[in-house]
Amino acid sequence: MADINGIAKQFTDYYYNTFDTDRNGLAPLYRDHSMLTFENEPIQGTAAIVAKLAGLPFQTVKHEIASLDAQPAAADKASIMVLVTGKLLTGDESNPLSFSQAFHLVPEASGYYVYNDIFRLVY
Repeated sequence: MADINGIAKQFTDYYYNTFDTDRNGLAPLYRDHSMLTFENEPIQGTAAIVAKLAGLPFQTVKHEIASLDAQPAAADKASIMVLVTGKLLTGDESNPLSFSQAFHLVPEASGYYVYNDIFRLVY
C-alpha cells in the first residue's frame, strides 16, 4: 500500500502553498468533473472552481495547518480521503479564522487529482 500519509502531506503542502501565492495555479489539481463545495455552495468543473477560489474577496491569505488525517477511500483503487483543519489569515486581518477542508484524491497517471473538495469555516 502507498504511504497515504506521505501523499496527503505532500498534496496539502503543495495545495496550500499554491493557494496562498497564486490561486490560479490550482487549476491542474482539478478536472471538469471535480466538485467543490465552498461554504455550502456547490461548484463543478476546473474553470468554475478556479474562478471561485481566485475571486475570493481578499488579496493575501496564509493557511496554518493544525491537523491532517488521511485514509484509503476505495478498495479497488488508490484513492485517498484527506481531512485538514487549521487557521487562515486573510488580508490585513489580525484574527485568524478556523477552517476544515476535506479532499477526495483520485489517482491518475503518475499523480492524483481532486475529485471532491469540501471547505468550511468553523465558527
